[in-house]
Amino acid sequence: MTSTPMDQASIIEYIASTFEGVDVQVASRDDGSPEIAWGDVFFFYCPDPDHRDRKFPFATIVTKDYGDFDAASNLNRPGVFRLNIGIDRETFHSKFGDAVSQFDFTALDVIMPHPVYARQHWICILNPSQKTLQHLHPLLEAAHAIAVRKHSRHDHEDAQW
Repeated sequence: MTSTPMDQASIIEYIASTFEGVDVQVASRDDGSPEIAWGDVFFFYCPDPDHRDRKFPFATIVTKDYGDFDAASNLNRPGVFRLNIGIDRETFHSKFGDAVSQFDFTALDVIMPHPVYARQHWICILNPSQKTLQHLHPLLEAAHAIAVRKHSRHDHEDAQW
C-alpha cells in the first residue's frame, strides 16, 4: 500500500509552520527572479521579515527542468516536482556514501542525492508522500539548523564592523 502523495501547497505549509523564522519565496517576475525560476519555491531562514537577507535557501521546490543543466529528474512531466534539501556532509555521507550516481533521478517518492548539487550535500525527492515526509523531518530540521547557524554567524560578523 502506497502512501498518499503530498501537493506542493501542503509541503510549503508544513515547512513554514514547523520551523521557526521561515520565509517562503515563490519566484516571480515581481520579485526580480530569473524567468526560468518563476513558480519555484525557496525556503529561507529569516527571523526578521523586515530585514530580508536571502543569502541561500535551506530547501527548495523546483517545478521544471532547467535546460540541460538540471534535467535528470525529468520534471517536465505533468504534476512532477522536486523537493530539495541542503544537509550537512556527515548526514549526507551516512545516507549515501559514494553511491551518488547509482540512483534513478526520475523515481517518485525516493530520498536520493540531488542530481546536480550532491557535491554540496543536497538531497532531493520527487513528489514525496505523507509517509516519506515523516522521514524527511529530521533532514529538514538539520537543514534549518544549518541556516540558523549561518544566519547567526553572519549577524555576528556584521556586529563586529
